[in-house]
Amino acid sequence: MQLDAGQWAHVRGENGAGKTSLLRMLAGLSQPDEGEIRWLGQPIKEARAQWHRDLLFLGHQAAIKDEFTPIENLQAASALDGEPLSDETALRALVRMGLKGREHLPARVLSAGQKRRVLLARMLTRCAKVWVLDEPFTALDVEAVQALGQVVGDHLTQGGIAVLTSHQPIPLAGGQEVRL
Repeated sequence: MQLDAGQWAHVRGENGAGKTSLLRMLAGLSQPDEGEIRWLGQPIKEARAQWHRDLLFLGHQAAIKDEFTPIENLQAASALDGEPLSDETALRALVRMGLKGREHLPARVLSAGQKRRVLLARMLTRCAKVWVLDEPFTALDVEAVQALGQVVGDHLTQGGIAVLTSHQPIPLAGGQEVRL
């Protein structure tokens, strides 16, 4: 499989088929038994620093701290990348993901879908060329699914690349289907 700027792939398959394993390999978290994953013409194991700068991997778990507010969660994730994130930028991302009015609540009081939206707001705060998203539509209502489709569509229009898994229909045109 090859993806160029503005392209995306939908990895599909039954539970246990290896979708998450494939995404973990793309993220460099595990190694393939055969073949290789390349970025900018080099195997990612050789271009590791560049690959990780250009990559945003969001797993299917919420991966947020319950004691932090949504803004604090976004700022903590940015700090791990060595990039400061202003309250204003974090707030804009949370509002776009439908969390206006919940930005200062501890994450532990948010619903599963709201926690998912906090995680997905990360896509709006981190400048990454490649988004690898494992089940991004999990726990989202219809409105949030449409909003996420728009966010991914905007990323592609700006020359980004996306690889995602989903058991649901994806509100995006085109794309390659990878069936496992």
